[in-house]
Amino acid sequence: MRMALQGLDWLIGTLASPPQTEPRLAWFTALIPHWGTTQGRLVELRVSVAPIPVPMSLKSFVRIVSLALFIFLLSAPNVLAAPGPRAPLPKLLPAPPLPAVPSLGAKAYYLIDVQSGQVLAQKNADAHWPPASTTKLMTLYILLQEIRSGQMHLNTMLPISEKAWRARGSRMFLKEGTSVSVSNLIQGILVPSGNDAAVTVAEGVAGSTHAFVSLMNAYAKRLGMNNSHFTGVSGLPAKGLYVSAHDLANLAEHMISEFPQVLQYASEKSFTYNKITQANYNKLLWIDSSVDGLKTGWTQEAGYNLVATAKRNGTRLIAVILGVNPGPPSTAQGYRHLSQVAESLFDWGFRFHTTRKLYPAATSLAKVRVWFGSPGTIQVGPAQALYVTVPKGRYSQLQARMQLPTSLQAPIAKGQTIGRVEIRLNGKLLQSVPLISLQAAPRGGLWLRMKDTVLSWFEKH
Repeated sequence: MRMALQGLDWLIGTLASPPQTEPRLAWFTALIPHWGTTQGRLVELRVSVAPIPVPMSLKSFVRIVSLALFIFLLSAPNVLAAPGPRAPLPKLLPAPPLPAVPSLGAKAYYLIDVQSGQVLAQKNADAHWPPASTTKLMTLYILLQEIRSGQMHLNTMLPISEKAWRARGSRMFLKEGTSVSVSNLIQGILVPSGNDAAVTVAEGVAGSTHAFVSLMNAYAKRLGMNNSHFTGVSGLPAKGLYVSAHDLANLAEHMISEFPQVLQYASEKSFTYNKITQANYNKLLWIDSSVDGLKTGWTQEAGYNLVATAKRNGTRLIAVILGVNPGPPSTAQGYRHLSQVAESLFDWGFRFHTTRKLYPAATSLAKVRVWFGSPGTIQVGPAQALYVTVPKGRYSQLQARMQLPTSLQAPIAKGQTIGRVEIRLNGKLLQSVPLISLQAAPRGGLWLRMKDTVLSWFEKH
C-alpha cells in the first residue's frame, strides 16, 4: 500500500507538471496475494501517460483521480473486502503402529532385507546355538568359491571315500569307490542334506575334513562371523560347534549376492540320485512360491533350524530361525511346523515394510569447495545405490543429514571418501553410508594456487 501511495504521489506530480515533448512511462511493482492462499506473485504495472497541459480542467482532474484510485485499489485488493475464513487443510493421519513380531517359539531369529541390509526383527541374534545341518551352508560356500576361482567346475568328478560312504544321518546315498559330479554334490547338500556329500566336498577341496574345517573357520572370520565356530563339515553334534542367527544371515546374504545361481538348486523340491528320489526338507517351497531357498537343520540338541529366503515384488528377505521345538520329535511334523513359523515371519516382514531406493549410485547430493585445484568445486554422492527399508506409511518421516567438510585442498581423487550421509526415522539411525568424490580435482598451476591463497585468507578473516 505504501508503494501505491508513493506511486499516486508521483503520478499526480507528473501529470501536474508542464507539457513534455515525449510521453512518460510510469512503473509500479506490487506484491499481490493470490486469492485464498498465503503465497504471493510479483506483478508489474506499466502505465503510459500522455502529456497534459496545465492548468488542468475539472474534467482532467477527475480523470487523474479516477486513474490513481484504480491503481491504488488494484495494488491493495485486501482493501476491497476482507477474505472469508479459509477452509482447514486436511490433516495427515498418523501412520499406524508397527504390529509386533508374531510369536515364533524360537530360541533365536533374525530377519533382514537384502537390498538395504537393514534388520527388521531379531531375538538373541548373537547367541551361540548348535547349527545342525545349516553348517552345510559354509561347506557349500567354500565349494562355490572353488568353482569361481576355476579350481573346480560343475562337471568336475570327485571320488567317494569310505569315510563319505559311512557318514551317518541324512545322506544322498553315494557309493564308495565311485565318483560324483560337483553339480550333483550341490544338489545333494541342498535338497536331501547329504552328510556324505559334505564329506566328499571337504575331501575334494582340502584333502581331509580336518583341513577343510580350518578353511571353514578362516572364511567365517573373513566374513565377520564372530559368533560362529565349526568343528565338522556336516553339522553333526560336537563340542565347540556353534553359530548365531546373525552370522548365518550374514553367510546367506554373501552366498546369494555372490552366487545367485545357487537358488536354482536350493528351490528344487526333490532330487534323484542313484535311483533314489528324496524330497527337500524345506517345506516352505510347497506353501510359498516366493521362497527359493535355502537350508534346514535338525538335531535333538538344536531343535529345528532354518535359513530361508523369499522374494516378493522385487524385495528379498532372509530369515534365520533357530531352536524351534514343536514337541515330540517327529521329522515330518517338525518341519511342517517350522515352515509355518517361517511363513508367519516372512508375511510380517513383507506386509508391514517397504524398501525404497533413495539415491541411485553416483548421484550428486552436494558440492564442496576445493582450494588450489581445478575444478574449484566437486560433486559428492554415494558410490552405490542407497536403499532404505521402513515400516509402511513412514517414508515421508525420513530425514537425511550429510556430514561434509566446508572445503578441501587439491589434489582430490575420483572416488575418494569425502563425508557421510545418515538416514534417520524419528531420530533412529537407519543407514550411514560414505559419500565419495564423483570427479577428480588435480592440483592447479602456480597462478591458481596464488589466487586461491589470497581468496582463502580473506574467507578465513
